[in-house]
Parts: sequence; C-alpha cells; structure tokens
Amino acid sequence: MTDTDAGLAGRARSGDRGAFEELVRRTARLVYARLYLDTGRADRAEDLVQETFLRAFRSVGGLADPAGFRPWLLAVARTVLLDDARRAARRKRLAPVPAEVPVSALVDGGPGPDEDAEREELRERVLAVLRSLPEEYRLPLTLRYLGGVETDDIGSQLGLTNGAVRGRLHRGLKLLRDRLPPDLVPDA
Repeated sequence: MTDTDAGLAGRARSGDRGAFEELVRRTARLVYARLYLDTGRADRAEDLVQETFLRAFRSVGGLADPAGFRPWLLAVARTVLLDDARRAARRKRLAPVPAEVPVSALVDGGPGPDEDAEREELRERVLAVLRSLPEEYRLPLTLRYLGGVETDDIGSQLGLTNGAVRGRLHRGLKLLRDRLPPDLVPDA
C-alpha cells in the first residue's frame, strides 16, 4: 500500500520520522531541480537541499495543511536559498583580501583557465535561457536533463500524467531551442 503525500505529511506532522523520510525520498529530486535552477551550481544545490530538509523536518509540526506539503516544501527551499544568499553577501563584505597564490599551485595538467571560463560561460548562457522558460516547462526539463530523472518519476514529482510530462518536455525543448542564441543551437 502506498500512502499519498498528504497522508505521509499528516503522519510526519505527528512525529512519524519514517513518513518524513518517505517524503524526502519522493521530493528530493524536485527540490534539487528547483534549487539548481536558482543557483546554477550542483554543489550549492546539494547543500541547500540538505538544509531545506533539515528545516522542513524541524518545522513540519507546524504544517497547516498536509495536502499542501509540496508547495510548503518548495517555500522552505526558497527561504533557505534567500538566507544563503544573505549569508554569502555578508561573507563577501567581510572577506579578507586573499594572499597571492604561487603559480606552481595552479598548474595541475587539467583544462586551462580559458577552457574552464569558456565552459562556464556556455553553461551560464544555457541556464539563463532555461530560467526564462515558463515554470511548467522549466522544472520538467531540469528534472529530466539535468537531474536524469525518468519520465514516470517526473510525473509523480509534479503530479502529472506520463503524457503530460512528455508533452511538456517536447514543448519545453522546442521553446528552449527557439530561445537559444544561434551559436548555441546544435545542428540537428
């Protein structure tokens, strides 16, 4: 027997740790996708997902409507993201000026700084276009192509049928291709 999110949230609200763990399992990719879209960095998104679930666990007792668990969880994630941005701004203002790093410490035989910068610029340009898409396409695309989530799982994460997910992925990819600058569109 599988419980609904609302049933699990109701049990978690009453202190059932196992119910909360199942909710984490069901929603972790959704929260990651949302935070990755906002940060553009996998490592930051992973850290923020952890913080989101920690805060959610601590405050799930105050969840007013168990049926609204997912929107509530995404609001918690948004708050975590905003708090992190504020902390980063404070650290940046207070950061000491770094000492010079010896050139020998920078040489590692990997891609050069030009290649790294070019790859980062390309990633940021594509993410900017992805962020400009309507939410109904942005999240399914992020889950599928950045998170590697299967279509069935995307449907369960977003509460959509398999056909609806496939349609949104198709239309979202078309929108993404249309909005990408010509130099970023692969030859098809």
